This record gives sequence, C-alpha cells and structure tokens, in this order.
Amino acid sequence: MKLVKEIKILSSDNNKEHLLTAIANKCKTKTSDIVCFEIIKQGIDARKKPNIYFVYNVAVEFSKNALKKLKFLEDIYPNHNGVNGEICVNKKISNRPVVVGFGPSGMFAALKLSMCGLCPIVLEQGKCVEDREKDIQAFWSDRKLNEHSNVQFGEGGAGTFSDGKLNTTLNNEHCKTVVNELILNGAPSEIYYKNKAHIGTDNLKIVVKNIRQKIEKLGGNVVFNAKFNDFKCKDGKIYEISYTNLKNNEIVNIKTNTLVLAIGHSALNTFELLNNKKIEMRQKPFAMGVRIEHKQSLINFAQYGKTNDKNLPSADYKLVEHLPNGRSVFTFCMCPGGEIVASSSEEGTIVTNGMSEFARNKEFANSALLVNVNPEDYQSNNPLAGLYFQRKYEKLAFEIAGKNYNAPAQSLGKFLHGTKCENINKCSYKPNITLCDISKSLPNFVSESLKQAIPLMDKKIKGFAGDENLLVAVESRSSCPVQFIRDENYVCTINGLYACGEGAGYAGGIISSAVDGLKCAESVVKLFK
Repeated sequence: MKLVKEIKILSSDNNKEHLLTAIANKCKTKTSDIVCFEIIKQGIDARKKPNIYFVYNVAVEFSKNALKKLKFLEDIYPNHNGVNGEICVNKKISNRPVVVGFGPSGMFAALKLSMCGLCPIVLEQGKCVEDREKDIQAFWSDRKLNEHSNVQFGEGGAGTFSDGKLNTTLNNEHCKTVVNELILNGAPSEIYYKNKAHIGTDNLKIVVKNIRQKIEKLGGNVVFNAKFNDFKCKDGKIYEISYTNLKNNEIVNIKTNTLVLAIGHSALNTFELLNNKKIEMRQKPFAMGVRIEHKQSLINFAQYGKTNDKNLPSADYKLVEHLPNGRSVFTFCMCPGGEIVASSSEEGTIVTNGMSEFARNKEFANSALLVNVNPEDYQSNNPLAGLYFQRKYEKLAFEIAGKNYNAPAQSLGKFLHGTKCENINKCSYKPNITLCDISKSLPNFVSESLKQAIPLMDKKIKGFAGDENLLVAVESRSSCPVQFIRDENYVCTINGLYACGEGAGYAGGIISSAVDGLKCAESVVKLFK
C-alpha cells in the first residue's frame, strides 16, 4: 500500500465518498484506480474559520496500471497485530510471576506474560469492573467510600473512569501494539488513526473486561479483592509474597521469584511498605491545581466559530502559560462533553478528575488546570514527601467543603476579582459542591499562579476566564511524585522485584503505562527463557 499525506476535505463534506475523491485528486488519478484505502491519521484544521477541514493521511492500494505513474509515493503496510508471544496455555511452571495492580501497566504486563505461557497471577485490591462501578455510584450518590474499590482502585485502574485519552504517536511499535490490542478487545477502530484519540469510559469498561478474560483463557489468574501485603527475600532474591483476601480477611501466601509492581500512583500504603524495606525511590516533580469547567458550547464557539456542522466533534483545547515567578500553568486531561468526578481513595480526602463517554455529548467541558510542583516544595528529604504533600491538601479540601465529600468550588469571578457572581454555571461534580474560598485547599504558590495565568489563557480562548465559570478543588493525582530507581531490566533494588507504570514514576496515561508494562514483561520473559 502507498502512503498519501495531507488530504484536506471540508468538515461538512466529511464522508468516505468525498475522501475517496480527494485521494484521487491529490494523486492526480481516477477513483477507479483506487482498490481500497485505510485511514492512518485524522486531524482537524480550524485555522481558517469559518472553513474547517478534516486532514487525513491514508494508506492506499492502487491498481497496477495506476502504480506505474505513482512511483513517487511512499510504501506503507499498516500493522494491526496486538500483543504476541509464544502461546503455551498449558505449560506448567513453578513459581509463577505475580503482578500487583490491574491498571494499564499491570494489565498489559500480565497479557504479555500470559501470551508467552508464564501464567501470571494478578492481584488487584479493587473489584471487577461491574462491581467496581456499583461502588463508585454508591460514593457519588450516597457518599459511601470504599477505600479498596473506587475511581483509583479496581479493574482497569484510574483510566477506566476517565476520558480514555490515548495521547501518543503511533510511530513507536509498542504504542501500535497497545492500540491494536485495545481495538481487538472492543475499543472503537478509529483510535488507530485519530490525532487526539480517546476511548471513553463507556467503552473502557468493556475493553478491560475483555482483556482480563483473554488473560484467563491463556492460563493467567486475575484475583480481585486481593490487597498486597508484603514479600520475603532470601540471599537478595524474592521467594514469597502475601496478600489479604478482603472478602474474608484471610492471609494468602504465594511462592514466587518474580514480583511485578504495577501499583498506580495512589497506593500510599504500598509505597510506605517499600520505603520501610529500603527499596530505592526518589522524589519526583508533579503538578497540582483544580478542575475548571465551562459550557461545551463556549469551547465549541471559541475553537470552531459559529457553525452548526454536526460532523465536528466537541471541541477541546490545550493551554500553557510560563509565568515570571518561574511556575508553569497548564491544562491537562481536558474532557469535552464530560463531567468532573469524585475520585477519592482515602477517607477524609477530596480528589477530583475528569471523565467523558465516547460520544462526549454532555453539557459541560472540564480540564485539570495545574501548576508545577517541585521536590523543593515538599520541604523534606523523605522519598515519599510528595505523596504526603498531596494528602495534606486533599484533607484540607475535605475539611473546608463541609467534611461530607462535597468538593470546594468557586466562581472565577470570585476567585479572580473577589466579586460575587449571581449566575454561575451549575456543576457536574457529584455528590455536590460547596461554594467557598478554594485557596484554602491549595498551596499559596498554586493559587497565585492560577490567578496570573487564567486571564492570559482568556486571550487564547475567549470566555475562558468568564465570571460564571467554576473552579473545583483539588486536582492532585495528575502524576506520581515518586519514582522507583530501576535498572535497564526494570529491576528495583532486589533481584526479582520489578516496577512499571505510573506508580513507578515512568509513565503518565493509558498508552505510556501500558507500554511500560509490556516492556517490563519482556524483561521477565527473557529471564524465564
């Protein structure tokens, strides 16, 4: 197949027939010369409003006669293979590898190990996605927090209840592998080529369940309600781990020489255990701030202008301001047509996140609005100081909003100018918000940086700083403030102890976490071979 780049068609003409014609025109040939084509990449060019274009790169199979005059085109062969390996379902192995955590990194590490016949045991303290969703809904409606099963913990990890963004390029073969595997397990096929691809929380719930069932068919075991406790070593090598069955509080021991930690960024108890056992970790920068929410119609108008074109998706944005005080303020995990969700994983704390379904068709848009936090801000040499820094402000947010899991919220008019706004937007956050001074739940440098940056962002998106828009605190889990020290084989301090994903401090998001898990599993496979 041949690669054809930069094919533009008006958004109002966005369909396969017009795209076929545009490909032929681009190549100066006939539509009858095109046997078939496949979209490789799709983006939107809205720079010349009101004319908005979809921009495509496509792989095209031409007739033999057409190829004679199209020799200048680059060859391309789209790869749609998922995770592969030397499949051996019934292979009997002693000391099966244990993977702790079933977010993207743990899931793809376990899948790779299963494909290679190593029959991993996966421990996840949360529940399967069906039961996990019930616990989350109970928290959002009745304020009943399950510390083991929530937006942070459970099948699929924190990404399952998010927008499901796949912020990466497909130039990396591991990235392609992950995306293709997601498609094979129920994700929309368009994530393969869209420039800003997302799966949506509604599709992710299906995908993670299908991957789990695939792992189990290949001989792996996924154990839910299994809280990792400890590991034992002899002669500098792991030989046993233990976990608690949360259904009956029974302690279970497993003999293993391989422990893969894919624990995510919210497993504070496990970080403390590892720190006490002298596993080498170091402080790492992260970011903290708030969720900002606007009406989606405002964002659509700012990005597309006045249009009723139904082919256009709900608009998004990405903003950054570098301030004179040395801080940077930036948007992150922007959720068009979504909602702000209560994401606490510990009693007496408030954590917010954003979530969208695949359609992105709800009334409001929201985004994290973050300020960089550096290790010197922690004022401690403890490797876990960043985690305690997060917890401090999550607890403050809980206290100032009424100690009932309401989130602190404030209109931009009040936050920026001290003026009361009578017509503030309603908020998508559940269970509810408490209008108050959100600065009391944030470090001073975060509040001051936000006040400087938001008016500057308004120059890029008109209405961004409108008095009626809301800020909701606190957004503190954008990344992990801790990083494991590991070697080139992903081994940490002790022989047989591996770490990968967001909690290890080497990834941020679904794709990068999954890729890190894949690479970690490849190292484990080499060891077994």
